[in-house]
Amino acid sequence: MNDIAMEDPISDGKLVELKYKVIDVKTKSVLTEVEFPIGYVHGVNEILAPQVTSELEGKLPGDVIEVPIDCNKVFGQRDESLVITDDIRNVPEEYHEVGTSILMENDQGGTKTFIVTRVDDKSVTIDGNNPLCGREVIFRLNILTVRDATEEELELGGPVSTQPDISEIVGTNQPIKPISD
Repeated sequence: MNDIAMEDPISDGKLVELKYKVIDVKTKSVLTEVEFPIGYVHGVNEILAPQVTSELEGKLPGDVIEVPIDCNKVFGQRDESLVITDDIRNVPEEYHEVGTSILMENDQGGTKTFIVTRVDDKSVTIDGNNPLCGREVIFRLNILTVRDATEEELELGGPVSTQPDISEIVGTNQPIKPISD
């Protein structure tokens, strides 16, 4: 009999943990990288684009796959009317840093997130387009774990982190005092 354990491929009901990078096709630069593994239950939780999730089907721990994505199909075409530049004196100081998110509300009560993309001595520019709009990217995924999800993970759609029982660390007879500033 063979002693090699069979590995389960990614399929519905499996807990999957992975890391990924998003790479711009044109510049080859890494646009974003997930340093800590993310987890989800395949077929239950859609934390990744459907095109990426479908490419994960049948893959095994240790596999590294690359999925090309045309972000215009996912996020639509770039809309220059969502790029706003204003005099720096008109913008609250907490929004004078590139990368700051600003949640804006329109007259109908709808909200949209804008990102500060440029700040100079005279102006601040914010952009309501998704940062991937207009780009072609590669999702490079490194599959770390594939296993049967527990009932609780199936219900929640992802991994359940267990918090340590503090009494196991300090003992049951120790008074516990919250940390204060």
